[in-house]
Amino acid sequence: MAAFAQTDWPTYGRDLAGTRYSPLKQINTRNVTRLAKAWTYHMSGIGGAPPAARVWEASPLVVGGVMYLTAANGRVVALEPETGKELWVYQVSDGLPAERGLEYWPGDAQSSAQLFFGTSTGKLIALNAKTGRLAPGFGNEGIVDMKPGALNGLTNSMFGLSSPPVVYKNLVITGAHVQESPSIGSAGDTRAWDVHTGKLVWTFHSVPRPGEAGSETWEGDSWKNRSGTNVWGFFTLDAERGILYMPFGEPTTDYWGGDRKGANLYGTSLVAVDALTGSLKWYFQAVHHDTWDYDLAAPPVLLEITRNGRKIPAVAQLTKMGLLFFFNRVTGEPIYGIEERPVPVSDALAGDTPWPTQPFPLKPPPLARNSFQRSELATVTPELEEFCRELFDSVPGGLHSGGPYTHYSTEPSVIFPSSIGGGNWNPPSYDPALGYLFVNTMDFGSLNTMAKSSDGTRYNRLGYRGINRFWEPSNNLPCNQPPWGRLFAINVNTGDIAWQVPLGITESFPEGKQRTGRPNMGGSLATAGGLVFIGATDDSRFRAFESKTGKELWVTRIDAGAHSAPITYQSKDGKQYVLVTATGGGFLGDKSNADSVIAFALQ
Repeated sequence: MAAFAQTDWPTYGRDLAGTRYSPLKQINTRNVTRLAKAWTYHMSGIGGAPPAARVWEASPLVVGGVMYLTAANGRVVALEPETGKELWVYQVSDGLPAERGLEYWPGDAQSSAQLFFGTSTGKLIALNAKTGRLAPGFGNEGIVDMKPGALNGLTNSMFGLSSPPVVYKNLVITGAHVQESPSIGSAGDTRAWDVHTGKLVWTFHSVPRPGEAGSETWEGDSWKNRSGTNVWGFFTLDAERGILYMPFGEPTTDYWGGDRKGANLYGTSLVAVDALTGSLKWYFQAVHHDTWDYDLAAPPVLLEITRNGRKIPAVAQLTKMGLLFFFNRVTGEPIYGIEERPVPVSDALAGDTPWPTQPFPLKPPPLARNSFQRSELATVTPELEEFCRELFDSVPGGLHSGGPYTHYSTEPSVIFPSSIGGGNWNPPSYDPALGYLFVNTMDFGSLNTMAKSSDGTRYNRLGYRGINRFWEPSNNLPCNQPPWGRLFAINVNTGDIAWQVPLGITESFPEGKQRTGRPNMGGSLATAGGLVFIGATDDSRFRAFESKTGKELWVTRIDAGAHSAPITYQSKDGKQYVLVTATGGGFLGDKSNADSVIAFALQ
C-alpha cells in the first residue's frame, strides 16, 4: 500500500494488516469527556427516499481531505470530512453497493486514483475518486460482471459482494456473498482482477477440485457446484511478504452436512495464499465439517508477538465460537498451542457424519459462553426468570443443550454460541504500544429445531415457538445469566486476558442492575491517545474505554445501534474526528432504525 498521511483512514482496517490503530492522540484519556457531535450525515440524502429499514455496516474511508462511503440507499458518496457536505454522488443502477464499504487505490502513472466496490448483483465497480464517475478503462466502462465463472452454470444463483475488496499492487482481490442454502449454487471462490483492465488474473477454489490440496476432504462428488465456503467478511494482507489472509465461511447448507461428508476444506478455515498468484501457503480449519454456521468472517489481524525474547510475525483470528487463535503468519504454526478435543457426536442428525473432535486454543480461554445448562437461566428479573424457565421446561426433560459443539437437533435445542456467534465479523483493534488486542463478543444462544424437508432429502432449521434466539423476544432479554456482551483486552505476548468489561447496558433495568452487557455486532478502534472506541451494542450508545484498564471514560446516546466499526482522522481544520455509522436493525432485533453517519470532535 502506498504511504498515506498519518491523519487519514485509507482502507477498511486503516492498514492492510487490519490493526484498526490510529497514531492520532489529540483526543486522549484526559479530554475524551469533551467529545461532542460535530455533524451528522443522513444516508437518505436531501430530498431522497429513506433507505430500507436494514442494518448498514459501512465504515467510511478518509484520504487526502475527502471521505468516501457506500450508503444505504444505493449510492456511493464523497463527503467533506469537516462537515459531512456532499462533494459528489454516484447512484448504483443495479442492486446495492456492499454494505460494509469500499476500497481506495491511489492510482499510478497509468491510472488516476480510484474507488473499488462490489454490488449485491455481482458487479465490481471502479470510480474515479476525484469525480465519482465510472473509470472507463476498467472492465466494461468501469464495471466488471463477476458472475461468469462463479455461477456454476446456475443462472439464477445468488452472487454478490457484501464487504470491501482489497487492492495489492496491480490486483483488486474479491471475496463472495453467496447463499446459505440449498447446497448447490454459486462458488465462493476468491478471485483477483487486474486493477487497470478488470481482467481476471487468478482464482482460488474455496472448494478444492480433484487433484487440488484438500479435495480428499470431500466424499465422492459432493464438492461439485457446492456453494458457501466464501470470504463474505474481510481480507487482510502482509504487504511486505505478499501474503493474503482469507477467512472462509461454512459450506452449504449451514446446519446439515449429510450430503457433504468429510472435513470439507476450506470451509470455516483461515487460508494464507500468495497475493500475486493465489497459490496456497498454509491453512487452518477452525471447525471440521461445520454444521453450526460458524463462518470465519472477522478480519485476521496481523501483529507482532514477543515470546521468549523472540519476535514472531503473527496473525490473530477471532471466531463465531468465541475462540481466538494466534498463528505464526508465515508458517501457520500455532503460537499458544491448539489441541483437538472430543465433542458430542451422538446427538447428530440422521444421515450426517459429525467430526469427532474440534480444535481449541490453549490460550486465551473462550471469550464467549459455549455451553449451557438449566441452572444458568437468567434470574435478573422475576418476569424474565419465569418466561425463561417456562420456555426451557416446555419439553419433557428440558430443552436439548450441553457443552461446546452440541448439535442442532430434532428436539428443541439451545446452542451456544448462537449461529450469529460469540464474535461475528466484528473487527478487533490492536494497540502495538500495549501489545493488547481488543475483542468484543456476545454471550447469546440460538433456539431452534431441525425438521426434514418435504422431500425427505435434508434437514431445515426452524424456530421454536416462533423464536430463533434464546431470549424473550418482546424485549430482547437473553435467557442466560449476564453478561450478554463483553469487551476484552488480550495481551498478545502472553495469550492472557488483560482485562474484560461488560459492553452495553439494559436500560429497562433498575439503575444498579443495568450493566449486563448487550448483544453486539460491529468492531472497535484503538488510538495512540490511550482509547478504544466502540459502538456495536443494541443499546444505541457509542463509548470510549481506557485502553490500559478497560475503564469506561465516555458514553453518548446515538440515533440507533452502531453495528459497524468506527474510524478516526484529522481533517484540514486541524481537528481529530471520531466517526461511526448507526442504523440499528439487523440480526439483533434492534428496532431503532436510522440512516446516520455521526462524527464527533472535541468541544
